[in-house]
Amino acid sequence: MEKRDYYEVLGVSRDDSNDDIKRAYRKLAVQYHPDRNKSPDAKDKFKEVSEAYAVLSDDEKRRMYDQFGHAGIDGRYTTEDIFSGVDFDSIFRDFGFGGGSVGFGGFDSIFDVFFGNRRARTRGPRVQRGDDLQYELEITLKDAANGIERQIDVPRRERCPVCEGTGAEPGTSVTTCPKCKGQGQLQIARTQGYTRFVQIVPCDRCNGAGRIINEPCHNCRGSGLVRPTRKINVTIPKGVETGSVLRLRGEGEVSTSRGPAGDLYVIINVLPHEIFQRDGSTLYLEQPISFFQASLGAKVKVPTLDGAAEIKIPSGTQTHTLFRLKGKGMPNLNGYGRGDEFVRVIVQTPEKLTRGQKKLLQEIAKEFGE
Repeated sequence: MEKRDYYEVLGVSRDDSNDDIKRAYRKLAVQYHPDRNKSPDAKDKFKEVSEAYAVLSDDEKRRMYDQFGHAGIDGRYTTEDIFSGVDFDSIFRDFGFGGGSVGFGGFDSIFDVFFGNRRARTRGPRVQRGDDLQYELEITLKDAANGIERQIDVPRRERCPVCEGTGAEPGTSVTTCPKCKGQGQLQIARTQGYTRFVQIVPCDRCNGAGRIINEPCHNCRGSGLVRPTRKINVTIPKGVETGSVLRLRGEGEVSTSRGPAGDLYVIINVLPHEIFQRDGSTLYLEQPISFFQASLGAKVKVPTLDGAAEIKIPSGTQTHTLFRLKGKGMPNLNGYGRGDEFVRVIVQTPEKLTRGQKKLLQEIAKEFGE
C-alpha cells in the first residue's frame, strides 16, 4: 500500500513544533500499543505512527521528508536507520507498562515489535546504502518548455579500480578480524535489575569491516574507495519548474560496506526569462502598444515560446488589458497539454509631438468635450 503522509498519520501540521509532534505521537502510541489494543490492525497502526514520529522528530530526516517526500526517506535510510536514535524509553516511561514489556526497551524492542528478531539474527558487518548526492542544475525557460538532455559532471565516491574495493594491495592477503570473528560487530551486555540489555556496537579493531588489511592499496591507501568525476546524462522532462527534483537511482556514492549505491538528486533551477513571467504552466507577457493602436484598434504580433503570434486589439482598449493565447504557455509537468499565455498590453503615450500633431489632438479633444 502507498504510505500516507507522515503529518496526516500523526494529525499534525507542517508548522508544528517537535513538542507538538511528540505529544501527538504519545497519544496515538498509547491508543494503538499491542499491549493495550488487541484489535487485528493495532500493530500496523502502532508501526505507522511510530515510523512517522521517528522521521518527524529528527531534524535531518524531517528536512529530507519535507523536501522529497517518502522518496527522500526510503531512498536514503534503511528501516533500522529510521528508528535508530529515537528515545522511545523516555516517551513510554510514564505509561505504566511492566518492566521489559514489548516496545518499551528502547530501539531493539521497538524493532522486534515490527520485524521480529531479524536484527539479532543478522550476521556479518552491517550493510548500508551509499550516500545520496545533490546536484543543482540551471536551465533556461525554453529548455524547461521543450525538455532536454544534459550531461553533468559529478564527483562521487567509487570503488578503487586497482584493488576492486578491497583496500588491499593486489597480491596481498586480507585476514578475518580476530576480535569480532569477521562479524564487524561486538555485543556488550549489562544487567539492570531484572532486565538484561544487549548493545551491538561496531568492532573497534576493524572499524566494523570484519577484516584486517595487511598491506593497504597504494591507489586508495586502504580505503577501497576513490573519488573520480563522472559524466552523467540527465533527461529533463518538459514543464519542470524551479525546485523540481529528478532522482537518478544508483548514481550516488558507492556503499562503504558492499551495499547498494546511493541516489543522485538533481535539483532544477529555471533561470528568469527576459520577457516572460511564469506561474506554473501559465506565462505572462507585457506588450507595449501605441496610443493610436489602443484607440483605433490594430493587429499586433507578440512573442511566444513557439515564435510570433498575432492578437487583435479592439478599438478603445485600455492599458493593462489581458489577452489570452490558449495553449501557448508551458507544458504541464506529468500531464497533458499546455497552459496559456496572457498578454498584458501597456498603452504608451507619445512623449514628443510636433505643432501639427498637437493641433490635431486638440481638435479631437474638443470633440470629446475636453
